Amino acid sequence: GTRTSLSTAKGSTVLLNLWATWCAPCREEMPSLDALQSEMGSDNFQVLPVSIDLKEDTKPKAFFAEIGIKHLPFRHDGTLGVFNRLKKMGLAFGMPTTLIVDPEGCALGVMNGPADWAGEDAKALIRTAIGN
Repeated sequence: GTRTSLSTAKGSTVLLNLWATWCAPCREEMPSLDALQSEMGSDNFQVLPVSIDLKEDTKPKAFFAEIGIKHLPFRHDGTLGVFNRLKKMGLAFGMPTTLIVDPEGCALGVMNGPADWAGEDAKALIRTAIGN
């Protein structure tokens, strides 16, 4: 896969979501992340899901296709590197793990567990994070 970094999103607020196909709550919240990106994605905000399925990216890619993800980029970390770094910092305890990161790369908030990212509460949180 293509290497990526949050620095490529510098200048925009990012909702970074770590997920895996073996995580039922992760699978359930993915359509709402796709809807959030569709509705609110812009130069100022983007949703960046990162699969942490071990090794191959075949299963997570198939899952994206199966549920019709249309607005999210596909990113994969088969080494668990990102999750383990966040775990060492005390930010990741389970799956899914979601961070909201400001344009300078600082974490504004972290959530362990699923959420309705297409709901009004989540959209209000994102509007606050991007300053709208």
